[in-house]
Amino acid sequence: MLGILAVLLLIGGGYGYATVGKLGDSLATTGGLDLGDQADGATDILLVGIDSRTDAKGKPLSQQEIDMLRAGEEETTSTDTMILIRIPNDGSSATAVSLPRDTYVDGGSELGNVKLNQIYGSTKYNYETEKADEAAADGEEYNEDKVSKEGIQKGREALIGSIGNLTGISVDHYAEVGLLGFVLLTDAVGGVDVCLNNAVDEPLSGANFPAGQQTLDGPNALSFVRQRHDLPRGDLDRITRQQAYLASLANKILSAKTLSNPGQLSKLNDAVSRSLTIDDGWDIMGLATQMQNLTGGNVSFQTIPVTSIDGTGDYGESVVTVDPNQVHGFFDDLLGDSKKDGSDESESEETTEESIPDYDAAASTVSVLNAGNVDGLATRVGDLVAGAGFTVDEVGNHDESGVSESQVNVADVNDPAARDLAKKLGDLQVVEDPTLAEGQISVTLSGTYTGPGATEDDTRTLDSSDSGDSSSTDTGDSSDGSGDSSETVGVPGTMDAGSGEDQAPIKADESDTMCVN
Repeated sequence: MLGILAVLLLIGGGYGYATVGKLGDSLATTGGLDLGDQADGATDILLVGIDSRTDAKGKPLSQQEIDMLRAGEEETTSTDTMILIRIPNDGSSATAVSLPRDTYVDGGSELGNVKLNQIYGSTKYNYETEKADEAAADGEEYNEDKVSKEGIQKGREALIGSIGNLTGISVDHYAEVGLLGFVLLTDAVGGVDVCLNNAVDEPLSGANFPAGQQTLDGPNALSFVRQRHDLPRGDLDRITRQQAYLASLANKILSAKTLSNPGQLSKLNDAVSRSLTIDDGWDIMGLATQMQNLTGGNVSFQTIPVTSIDGTGDYGESVVTVDPNQVHGFFDDLLGDSKKDGSDESESEETTEESIPDYDAAASTVSVLNAGNVDGLATRVGDLVAGAGFTVDEVGNHDESGVSESQVNVADVNDPAARDLAKKLGDLQVVEDPTLAEGQISVTLSGTYTGPGATEDDTRTLDSSDSGDSSSTDTGDSSDGSGDSSETVGVPGTMDAGSGEDQAPIKADESDTMCVN
């Protein structure tokens, strides 16, 4: 997490720009992640902290470095820290939103309901197992290194798609940093100030600190942000620690002492280049230029709203439960995109319905494409579209996965067939696509689709009598227990620990270091 913040904040003058410019050429990159294109008015960056024992170039850490981490020697691929940074296209602010590691989500048909931090590693493991079995069955040599790299790619893709479904946004950029990166980056700025309400001594993380304000070096900082045992709210208190720490770090990087110190900027450059992996389509210099007027007061840290921190998963495990519709609204509100009240919306829908003229459904050729991870969705919806009299062409998977919002594409948004079909599918948005010929309609279904055909047991049709109130909007409140990715999974507990919407954001310009549990 520190790696990408260092990149975003290294923009305080000529030397800072030169440092970022050199940095862009030395970072490890990854491609083929089906990322977005800022079409929703913001750049959304997924930051993943991975519990690895290698650096960004895949080089194993030395024994001395492993000992310094105090995290054991077992190699894992758990993504125990996940943060989405939402930056409006004008670059005026940056809001870093934490996603609790134990958030219980629908991981698709292969994984089922799982904790968010398991998606990357479980997908990688399943892929490697499948390839090993295939090699054994065919009598071929198993290329462990090649398959491992492919499995990592599969894990990243699955995590991006799941987080897109959970949050209702399209991830535009991806950044991944290992444990060593955290230590190196902390030491590069000369340590960071933290403050504890009470003294702690927790051997599992190595956290052993007195109460009050103190400056931590890299290894101690890692123990500070990794501790989750012996904390009143478990992982949520750990997240608060991480946010307070990152706010303190951002404030320090933005200070004149860091930005005017070539030695510290050079250390940051070296640390980031060794520890950070980003997507290969990312113009780091362009983003740095976009955000060159960013100040600490415009950098804030929040957490998604949760419904409980002591919920129960399908196998009795302790999980954090969330309401995906509430999470979608939370991210919309970060850009001021909340929907109008129900009366205005109802009036708008009524007007739209009355203004759709008659049309010949059979004259329109419709493609139905699944851009989420709900099995059989395109087939079910395609059957309903055919049953409504439309001519169905292609039915299958979309070229891109993790699309955040379902939509109907057509050359002319006034096409009555496209408008009526969009309404019958749950009031989807009709989007102009000049590449489509007259009479062609393309339906894209995201993982948050809740219209007719959303689940195998959905009995709704596209008949006009069924297309009104019985059909939920794509991002609306769904309470029919359909089990798609917009539904809450797991059994909520009794400890809500406060909604993320109720907690004041942590700012990077606090004059006093925030004291935490």
